[in-house]
Amino acid sequence: MIMQKIREAERTNTFSEYKDRVGDIVNGTVSAITHKDTYVMVGKTEMVMPNKERIPTEEYQVGDPIRAIVLKVEQDAKGPSVIISRASNKFIEALFRLEVSEISDGVVELVSVARDPGYRSKISVRTMDEKVDPVGACVGLRGARVRNIVRELNGEKIDIVRWSDDVKSYVTQALAPAKLESVEVDPDQDNT
Repeated sequence: MIMQKIREAERTNTFSEYKDRVGDIVNGTVSAITHKDTYVMVGKTEMVMPNKERIPTEEYQVGDPIRAIVLKVEQDAKGPSVIISRASNKFIEALFRLEVSEISDGVVELVSVARDPGYRSKISVRTMDEKVDPVGACVGLRGARVRNIVRELNGEKIDIVRWSDDVKSYVTQALAPAKLESVEVDPDQDNT
């Protein structure tokens, strides 16, 4: 009876500790791998990374260090479960917030992220401060900032595009290095 109460208290602590940390990056160690899930120990908490939240090009072994984002905390019959992800767009956003001080300070805004996990990501950034180059801030001196993120993602390519309200120039930048023959904008559509 006492052991059951202790386990219930631990589950309650897990839920209350992580329910407010959704969107935070956690560091852990792979503790088990099944055909559909990867289990990661973060401190004393075992978290679950479902197969769809893994980067498809990555292979894990028990004991490997791993970094992921807390995607959601669910309360079910077996107790709370903490779901983590490396394939989510939010993981890229969190890595850029950690690595680029201008984003965490609010000088540079990360507008959107499009991602094919393990292969390529495109992010668009903008700033209201004319003295700051948002793309340069994300790339860093000699590419140091973006290189750290690419290393964390095991070589995933990252394209950083300056956001523009002008749809034609934005699309041209986003699809670079491809040369566009023409860009047509439907005047009846909302361009946001």
